[in-house]
Amino acid sequence: MKLGIIGLPQSGKTTIFNAITRGNAPTTASAGRIEVHQAVVDVPDPRVDLLSKMFNPRKTIYSKVTYADIAGLDSGSAKSGISGQLLNVINQMDALILVVRAFDNDNVAHPNGSINPLRDVDTMTSELLLNDLIAVERKLERLVDERKKGGTDKTLNARQTELFEKLHAALSDSKPLRDLEYTPEEEKELSSFGLLTRKRLLTVFNLGEGQSAPDANLDHPSVALMGKLEMEIAQLSAEDAAVFMEEYGIKELSLNRMINVSYELLSEQTFFTVGEDEVRAWTTHRGATAQEAAGEIHTDLSRGFVRAEVVAYEDLTSLGSMNEAKAKGKFRLEGKEYIVKDGDIMHVRSSL
Repeated sequence: MKLGIIGLPQSGKTTIFNAITRGNAPTTASAGRIEVHQAVVDVPDPRVDLLSKMFNPRKTIYSKVTYADIAGLDSGSAKSGISGQLLNVINQMDALILVVRAFDNDNVAHPNGSINPLRDVDTMTSELLLNDLIAVERKLERLVDERKKGGTDKTLNARQTELFEKLHAALSDSKPLRDLEYTPEEEKELSSFGLLTRKRLLTVFNLGEGQSAPDANLDHPSVALMGKLEMEIAQLSAEDAAVFMEEYGIKELSLNRMINVSYELLSEQTFFTVGEDEVRAWTTHRGATAQEAAGEIHTDLSRGFVRAEVVAYEDLTSLGSMNEAKAKGKFRLEGKEYIVKDGDIMHVRSSL
């Protein structure tokens, strides 16, 4: 799971990045350089901790999330063209986190001259829409040229034209493409066509110390964080961090909150594999079948899938052992079409 952090210059993107990754990336950008900082973060999960205590494995492995702090996008980037290098990085992300400045700092000028978070949300979402609109219009122009020249697959051309006209209509009406419904064929068609508004979006209002979140009614999820304060806390020892959190009334650090919201954003869930060698958390999408989840572990397990041995986390931990779960009838054999649930503990049997 990869999430890209974007925003206007001086919005505090890198501060938020450091807060949620416990990193120390420089918060002052180098002029003229396209900078991308990446960090892989363990997903905190008390269920993994308890399973590890139960099985005492040689290795305990948490699920991972990758965050990328992407160079600031100026207002007007879409018209002038987001650089190919930057666009390539953004296209690799599964979702985008838009950091919007709400804090005041006389020493850090806002690129638009004043602090107005809702204006900045509108500015950045409009940039993403415009970028996609330009890309879709270029694709439609190429499809027209292909028809004129002949020699192209007429059925494919007609299907693509219908699809991209649907995208064009939505974008022209200022609707992000993530709000549209797609057939499996359309999903496949668009998988290699970088469209930014197809990605799920989360807005983070970067607050000053003691500041309240702006009253926002957005068409996508949002959270509010005191970025600078939480970055400082994230870089303290656990003991000192606990003192600061109590002093400022922070019940949970950004890392935990952002990961939870990220899972919700992408409709992801966690299942586990356990044993003496390894206790491990895996991520798969909600609604995944047992065979699809097996593919997250290894493609051979999916291709040779025979059955999955499944027990719910709550059942195993309340009963205390796998043997007791079997004795109480909580241990099940499931086929490839079984829909995996969050917290399932699975052992996959495969013919390969």
